[in-house]
Amino acid sequence: MPDYGVDMQEPATTLHLTAVVTPDDDWFMARCLEVPVVSQGPTVDEALANLTEALELYFEDEPAPTPPIVRPINIRIPA
Repeated sequence: MPDYGVDMQEPATTLHLTAVVTPDDDWFMARCLEVPVVSQGPTVDEALANLTEALELYFEDEPAPTPPIVRPINIRIPA
């Protein structure tokens, strides 16, 4: 079959995942709530971009996750 320069990849599925970004010294840590993937970067945007790349690599070998149950909780702390 001739190569016409067209990338004939398998169809893609878009996953809608949840990222949490927190400061960590001079960097930002980004983690996914649905799967155990964490990344970092010097800015929020770079941390999220690095997390996106890490997640894409993670899902090359892993199935899509089931949605988590997300609910707020209240705790009491000493005043």
